[in-house]
Amino acid sequence: MKKFESNEAFDQAVKTGEQLLLLKHSSTCPVSGAAYEEFERFVNEHKTLDAYYLVVQEDRPLSNHIAETFHIKHESPQAILFKNGDVAWHASHWKITYDSLEKALENNK
Repeated sequence: MKKFESNEAFDQAVKTGEQLLLLKHSSTCPVSGAAYEEFERFVNEHKTLDAYYLVVQEDRPLSNHIAETFHIKHESPQAILFKNGDVAWHASHWKITYDSLEKALENNK
């Protein structure tokens, strides 16, 4: 699991990758903490998955860039699956679970 450091790095990864999973989360919110744990467990068991995260407090400009570029209302925590340069699936808050991530990948092969 990698952390995005810039809008440009995000744009390049989405453009060049076939599939990318992103978690936007807050470092101070318990719901975000739970979503991060589910995301991390999922990513650790899916080693070939191109997975990233960003911390909203540190990367608000990037979070806003994603919301504006892909017309997805900003939420935190929020998981987004990108496929072939576009959003294939997204979920927020308590809907970010190991099972929901598994289903998202399965439904977007």
